[in-house]
Amino acid sequence: MVIRRPREEDVIELNKFFRIVITDTFIKEGIGNMLDDMEQEIKAKENYLRKDIASGGKDRYFLIASDGKKIIGSIEYGPASELINHCTDNALKDLLEVGTVFVHPDYQRQGIGNQMLAEMYLTLKNQGIEQFCLDSGYSSAQKIWQKKFGEPDYLLKDYWGDGAHHMIWKIKVNEILS
Repeated sequence: MVIRRPREEDVIELNKFFRIVITDTFIKEGIGNMLDDMEQEIKAKENYLRKDIASGGKDRYFLIASDGKKIIGSIEYGPASELINHCTDNALKDLLEVGTVFVHPDYQRQGIGNQMLAEMYLTLKNQGIEQFCLDSGYSSAQKIWQKKFGEPDYLLKDYWGDGAHHMIWKIKVNEILS
């Protein structure tokens, strides 16, 4: 497996990858019938990728994992989302948000997400970034983040419906790397 920056020639495959992973996630989360929300999420990731490619990583910054020619993972950072800013009353607006931590369904639970996160931590540290935020509305991802980062700094109970919470973490890079 290789972790690297995306190139223009990766865009079509990455967009297919986003569709596969997001569709799989929605189905596993029991919300596969929410087609409009699913499509919005896919389009948002495609837009983030366009911003990265167009700005050379200044507006958004992606890393992708590939196994030979196949893209099997992605992670990115950029400005904190409107959702994070709204839900925290702009408390995290000056932080970068790490997101789009996706692993292809056929490659999940093999440590690929952890390897991408480790590479992202080093990238942030090398750029002098000391803190970032991360959020999730997916219960499966929330369990992973809680295990890794502890309880969220912001818990928005029933944000997505009864029993469907949204969680936001504020994370210090040095604490992770120590």
